[in-house]
Amino acid sequence: MTPPVVPPTGAAEDILRVEHIAKRYGPITALRDVNLHLKKGEVLGLVGDNGSGKSTLMKTICGFQRADAGQMFLDGEPYEPRSVDQARALGVDAVYQDLALVDDLTVFHNMFLRRERVRRPLPFLSMGEMRRATRSALDEIGIHLPRLDAPVARLSGGQRQAIAVARTVFSDAEIILLDEPLAAMGVKEGAQILDLIDRLKSEGKLSIIIVAHNYAQVFEICDRVNLLDNGVIAFDKPTSETSVEELTGLVVDEYRRARQQTAAEAGAATQAQSGTE
Repeated sequence: MTPPVVPPTGAAEDILRVEHIAKRYGPITALRDVNLHLKKGEVLGLVGDNGSGKSTLMKTICGFQRADAGQMFLDGEPYEPRSVDQARALGVDAVYQDLALVDDLTVFHNMFLRRERVRRPLPFLSMGEMRRATRSALDEIGIHLPRLDAPVARLSGGQRQAIAVARTVFSDAEIILLDEPLAAMGVKEGAQILDLIDRLKSEGKLSIIIVAHNYAQVFEICDRVNLLDNGVIAFDKPTSETSVEELTGLVVDEYRRARQQTAAEAGAATQAQSGTE
């Protein structure tokens, strides 16, 4: 039994639309038929089991990889990013699960990785400006690091995560994709990031898609929630119209379908083997 597929929808206030996106890796189908839309100023929670395709979808939207089928629209115009840099230039930026930090570089160099500030007319890096901007960005989200010239390899997982989030949030993006932004953070650091997202939502300046496993966090900061199941968006509701219990029930159903499919495949394999003996 396959999950239901949420069909494509669109509205005038949508800043991003994803329609019929599919992605395969050899024999493995990561995304089958994904339809998703994001409104201006909205925070959309994306949930689903491990391996459901959440990270693959984020990487497709931000230009890290190209879809095998389907189409995307940004502000109503066709959106086909050929690279992360092109997507960023169009206003779409992301925080990846692996953070995309360079361990040997300093905190402030990582904050401006591939977007370094340069003095003009001579092409020298503006170290002082980047240090000051880094300090201001980290202070604004409540993350206090004593040294900005230390390699990020020396920092804790939560501190590294905070740098990646701050780097993206304080870019010039209109859409931010956050792939498990709180995964390595403690309770205090995570609360600071949630407060930041809540503040950005209240300002209405950014549209955000956040991948999360913690349903309580989803209901705390998200306007709407999508469930990705077996490569499709199978559920789409405002958080005000659903509950943790409903989401949990959907995931239980997902596990049940997976077990039934595994049992059916095992039975078919056994029957085929018996027929050859």
